[in-house]
Amino acid sequence: MQQVKHLLAAKGNAVYAVAPDAAVYEALQQMADKNVGALAVIRGDELVGIVSERDYARKIVLKDRSSRETPVAEIMTPGVVTVGPDASVDDCMRLCTDNRLRHLPVLDGGRVVGMVSIGDLVKATISEQRETINQLESYIVG
Repeated sequence: MQQVKHLLAAKGNAVYAVAPDAAVYEALQQMADKNVGALAVIRGDELVGIVSERDYARKIVLKDRSSRETPVAEIMTPGVVTVGPDASVDDCMRLCTDNRLRHLPVLDGGRVVGMVSIGDLVKATISEQRETINQLESYIVG
């Protein structure tokens, strides 16, 4: 069973973050440049929330606000669910599906070390299932 730290290593252990006082436009630009759907929002060393494309759509576009003038803090999702690097993919998948989450920040000793998405978890689950199927087929065929 894979752990979150394996997913982060496969993704290059990158941490994409933005400050809460940054403009939403800056966050969107970073998401586009890095091809990610969410960023950790960090003040100093503390995770204070996440900002996602969904937050942008719901709180900027639909409310006809300016992404250049609105700070991230006004649209971010505070109090996010987090996991540790030793959490299993299965446990993370359960957290995401039970709570309808798309992104899980990963904390190690209170420090953000990455973020996994539901897409990362689905991909890892499917890969693990394929490996099991291949092993079973090899056993059956002999």
